[in-house]
Amino acid sequence: MTTKINMKKNLAAMAVSSVLCGQAFAANIGNTEVSYGGYIKLDAIWSDFSDGTLGSQHIGRDFYVPGTTPVTPSTGEDAVFDMHARQSRFNFGTASKLDDGSTIKTKIELDFIASVGGNERVSNSYSPRIRQAFVTYKGWLFGQAWSNFQNVGALPETLDFVGPAEGTVFVRQAMAKYTVGNWSFSAENPESTVTTAGGARTVTDDASMPDFTARYNYKADWGHLTVAALGRQLTYKIGAADESETSFGVSASGRVNFGKNNVKFMVTHGQGLGRYVGLNVANGGVYDGNELHAIDSTSGFIAYQHFWNDQWRSTFLYSFFSADNDSTLSAVTGDPTESTMSYSANILYSPVKKLTFGAEYKMANRETESGADGDLNRLQLSVKYAF
Repeated sequence: MTTKINMKKNLAAMAVSSVLCGQAFAANIGNTEVSYGGYIKLDAIWSDFSDGTLGSQHIGRDFYVPGTTPVTPSTGEDAVFDMHARQSRFNFGTASKLDDGSTIKTKIELDFIASVGGNERVSNSYSPRIRQAFVTYKGWLFGQAWSNFQNVGALPETLDFVGPAEGTVFVRQAMAKYTVGNWSFSAENPESTVTTAGGARTVTDDASMPDFTARYNYKADWGHLTVAALGRQLTYKIGAADESETSFGVSASGRVNFGKNNVKFMVTHGQGLGRYVGLNVANGGVYDGNELHAIDSTSGFIAYQHFWNDQWRSTFLYSFFSADNDSTLSAVTGDPTESTMSYSANILYSPVKKLTFGAEYKMANRETESGADGDLNRLQLSVKYAF
C-alpha cells in the first residue's frame, strides 16, 4: 500500500487518487511527486518444535527459517510463545519529470525484522534495516532491490514473513539492472556460502565478477509467467586455497487466475544456488580441502488463494526443498540438510481494505542426510494495517 502526498508550491491544492486498495492524496512539489507507504503489523506466534528448541530472540522464532528447525532431541521442548511488531515497514519514494519527458524515480524501504538492538525485558527497541534503496531511469535500476532472479509477484499472501521459505528464491541485494520490453538483465552482488571441515559454514566475499541474471516476463488476462536464469561464480580463497566453481540455475514461476481466485507457483533447479533459495538452507558448495564442489538443489511451491467473499479469503500452501548432497564428502560436510517441506493454511478477514486480521497454521519438517529429522507446528495470529 502506498499513500501519495503531492504538495504544490503553495501547499494549497490536494487531489484524491486511487492507489492499490483505497484512496490517497496526491499533488506535486514542482515536477516531483513524493510518496510514502508501509504498514504496521502485530504478530503473535505459538511454536512447537518436536526435537530441540530455539533460544530467546532466535530469528527462527520471529518467522519460519527452514534451516533452523531443530533435529536433535533435547530437554525443554515445550511450546514457546512470542509477540512482536518487527515486520512493520516504511517506504519513501520520489518521481521527478525531466525536461525530455522521461521520469527518474527513487525508493527507500525500511523494516525492523532480522535486525539487532533492544531486548524483550524493557524496551523492545530494534534497529531499522534497509530493505531496498534504488533509483530508476530509462529502463535502468541502480541500488539495492529484489534480485532479478526472484519473482516477487509469485509470492502468496501469508502471515509468515516469507511464507514458502524453503521453496522460493528470496534475495535482496545491490545491482545494476536493465529492463527492455519483457526482458530484464542484471549484474548483482556476489557472495558464496561454503561448507568446510566439520560442516561449518564459511561466507566468502572474494569473487572476481558479479552474479549475472536474465529474465523474461509474460503477462496475459489469465495471469503471468516468469522464467529466470542465474549464472555465478562460487569461490573459496582462504589461506592457501584458491578455488572457484561455476554455478547456474533456472527458475519458472507465475500466477494463474480463476476468476477472483488464483494459483501461484515456483520451481527452481540449479547447481550451487546456495543463498538464493530456501533462505540459505543449504550452502552453495563444499570445500574438501583440495577442490570446491557445487551442491545441486531443487525447490518449489504451489499456493491456492480462495476468496470466500469480499472480506474473507484463505491461502493454502505447500513448499519444498531438496539438496543432492555428495555422500562421499560426508567426512567434511557433517550432517547437512537433505530436505525440508512445509504446509500452511490461513484465514484472513479485512473489514476494510487496509485492515486485515488473520490466523495461520503451519506444519514443517526438516531432515538431514543421516536421516535425523524434526518437526515444527506453528500457529500465528496477526493484525496488519497498511497506509
